[in-house]
Formats: sequence, C-alpha cells, structure tokens
Amino acid sequence: MTSKRVSSVLALLALSPGQSVPFDQLVDELWGDDHIANAKNALQANVTRLRKLLASVAGREGRELVRTVGTGYLLDVRPESIDAHHFVALADEGAALLGQDPAAAAQVLEQALARWRGAALLDVSEGFRCRAASVSLEERRLTAYEDWVSAKLAAGVEGAPVPELRQLATEHPGRERLSELLMLALYRDGRQTEALDVFHQARRRLAEDLGVEPGRSLHAVYQAILHQDDALGRPRGSLALIG
Repeated sequence: MTSKRVSSVLALLALSPGQSVPFDQLVDELWGDDHIANAKNALQANVTRLRKLLASVAGREGRELVRTVGTGYLLDVRPESIDAHHFVALADEGAALLGQDPAAAAQVLEQALARWRGAALLDVSEGFRCRAASVSLEERRLTAYEDWVSAKLAAGVEGAPVPELRQLATEHPGRERLSELLMLALYRDGRQTEALDVFHQARRRLAEDLGVEPGRSLHAVYQAILHQDDALGRPRGSLALIG
C-alpha cells in the first residue's frame, strides 16, 4: 500500500511533468510546519520508494522516471500520459468545438470526463499545493460537465442527465449555468412546470446562501421557457400545428 507522502510526491511531480520541482517545495508540501530532522533525507527515502513503485509498473528504471535535476526532482513522462493533463487537453478541445460542432464536442467532452475515476488527488497529503490543485481540477471537471450537457442539448441528443444535473445544481448553487441547463433539459423533455420551478428553487438558494439574485442569463432562460420561445427547441411530445 502506497503511503500518502509517496503519493503526494508523485502528485506534485505529475502536476508539472518534465519540470523540476525544488526539494524545499516538496518538503514543505509533505511536512508543512512540522520541523523534522534531516528533511532532505526523509524526502529522498520517499522518492526511493516512488522510484521502485514506478519501475514495477512502467518497465523503466526508477531513476529514469524520477530524475534528480539540480536542487529538485523531475518526472520524465509525456504530459498526455497523465490523466489530469489528458483530461484538460480533451476538455479544452471539446470547449473549442462547442460553438462549431456540438455533436463532436459532446463526444470529445465525454472522453474527457471518462478520465475521472473519483475525487481529484484523493489519496495525497493535505499540503497546500495538492489541495489547490484538487480544487482547480474539480472546478475544471464541472466546467467540462456543463460544456458536455450544453453540447448534447445543442446537438439535439436525447438523454440529458436530469437527475445528475439536479443534484449538481443543488450542491453548487453559485453555478447558475447548472440550473440553466437543468431547466432547458426539463423543458426539452416536456416538463415546463418543473423547469420553471427550478428557477424559483435556485432563486431561493441564491438568496439564502449567497444573498444575491439570479443573474441575467438565468432570468433569460426562465423568461424564454415561460413564453415557450422557439429558440429553446421543441419540447418532446409537442404537437406540430398544421395550417
């Protein structure tokens, strides 16, 4: 079983593959304000364990994978071989496609989200850098998820994940885009009353949790649904009028 300190060293090096991470930065991340004797030796012991671990799964010498460079260590791998970097690259690609080819964007963003297998940096220490990276990656995942749902709706793909959207919108009241997407997904599913109710629920949560009113975009979606604006697309099960 890999210790949290070994996992933390790997995480820090993997966040910047091909770049040297200074010894002092690694020591600070692993032990923080806990002053220990021979910190550099303790760090080296964890790096030795990491090298052995990587060598056993990568088929390369540990010292080739985790190299000592000047006053730091460097993880010598391609960025795209690391899930976090591959995810970000795919998420950026999908976001760029969103306004041009929503169907293609949905496929790329689905691939990006498939890189996730749980919370970011779950098994690492509580050091500042790991915590900050975890928050940043989780934020990026939510944005990619929003882009994915937007792409599916724009492409007219059925099966927008209403239950998951509802849960996320409740957990993240400040992310109004989640509520907008939930409203649109419900409207497209022929559930106009539920879609309008989402707006009122979001409005209450924003007032109670943040002391603010919904933004213009959320208001605009509410008004469009209220008036059954054609720009929203036709709800499922609606009847075409024959003139």
